Amino acid sequence: MSIDDGRSTGGNADSGYFTPSEQRYAGSGHDDATTTMTTEDDVAVREPHQWHFGADFGLLVLRVTLGALVLAHGLQKVFGIMQGPGIDGFARYLTSLGFEQATLLSWVTGVTELVAGGLLILGLFTPAAAAAVLGVIANAIWVQVDVKEFVGAVEKETLYAAAAFALLFAGAGKISLDRNTPWFRRAPAFGFLFFLLAAGLSVVTLVVLR
Repeated sequence: MSIDDGRSTGGNADSGYFTPSEQRYAGSGHDDATTTMTTEDDVAVREPHQWHFGADFGLLVLRVTLGALVLAHGLQKVFGIMQGPGIDGFARYLTSLGFEQATLLSWVTGVTELVAGGLLILGLFTPAAAAAVLGVIANAIWVQVDVKEFVGAVEKETLYAAAAFALLFAGAGKISLDRNTPWFRRAPAFGFLFFLLAAGLSVVTLVVLR
């Protein structure tokens, strides 16, 4: 009685238990440990950078803080509360800086700060709100800047502008009402568009009304 265990034909005893591709792999000299290590390394390399909750929370803090401060300035200008100048007082200040149509410009500035500040707090229409704040602050910096007194003159305004600029291109974050909007998914593109709009309006204000 003859038992064919693979040796009778000069073959491998294991050849009957593996497919041709598995036999080629087994003969290539790889072991399980090497395979596992290589696979894990490949996954680690291919895995994309993951957005994390800390980034959303940081954007929330930045957005709400800037929005609250801008909203407070708007309340001061429009309603004269919190020791604010009110429309008339702010109009006189703009006149002293050489602006024409100061009363109209006071209303535009105050209402812009009220609306933009509220929208930033909510995280709604964030690119437009951040661009509006950036435009107002850019004009404020332009008329106040003095190289010799930079820190004392426009230090606060520069921080506001930097915060608005960051939100303009980073977006509101997931903890916002913008999270399902096109401008949330394409924040840099919309940010650049509204940046150009804000820059254009700032130039028009300085050239036409001053």
